[in-house]
Amino acid sequence: MFRHVLDDRRCLRLGLIALPVWLGMFVAALPGPAAEIVRVEEDWQLQVATPDPVSDAPQVTCLISPLGDVRSIHAAFELNQRSLPHFSAGGLQLQLWNGESPQGNVQAAATEIMGQPDEIVTWTQSMEIVGGVLKFAVINGHSTTWGDFGGDGLLKIDVPTTLTNLNLYDPQVSVDNSAVGFAANRVTSLVLKRVRVVTNTGETAEDTTPRIVQGQP
Repeated sequence: MFRHVLDDRRCLRLGLIALPVWLGMFVAALPGPAAEIVRVEEDWQLQVATPDPVSDAPQVTCLISPLGDVRSIHAAFELNQRSLPHFSAGGLQLQLWNGESPQGNVQAAATEIMGQPDEIVTWTQSMEIVGGVLKFAVINGHSTTWGDFGGDGLLKIDVPTTLTNLNLYDPQVSVDNSAVGFAANRVTSLVLKRVRVVTNTGETAEDTTPRIVQGQP
């Protein structure tokens, strides 16, 4: 289901050949050159049924990439674990990777281990290109275990880039490379609830199609 978040005075033109198929059905172009995507936001939801703080279960990782794969630069967001530079139980960590090589990491201030049954965690993963810099961030996080997170700027990583747009972004890459890596039986669902993109012309569009990693939307 596609929803255009635009001024009603502006009309959207579908089928942009300069973009991947899903974006061609998703993003509007104003007259002139094809639109370039400069910001992406993914809204995620994790529902945990029966966590086990003794074994630090479950452990979840969600990836986001500016390209159509994860063979080069991408970010990984870990929940209830911090695996870099060595494993620590609980907490939240945002990591920068180049293929299979870690490039850096930051973590939230809260380091608690999940232990609340039926907990629902929501957050937004974003990436943006600004002046030759690719900016990854986790924002608008809400949970019982860690409270609100992502509003203090701790879960952000910037990296220089030669990319000029995010047109190769594909939400299915995020879904295919995200998982409950440990104790999946303790998780009710992990879902990419919606995706928003912003173009260099200031247009914003939103895709409200749930994309399921595990369970039900």
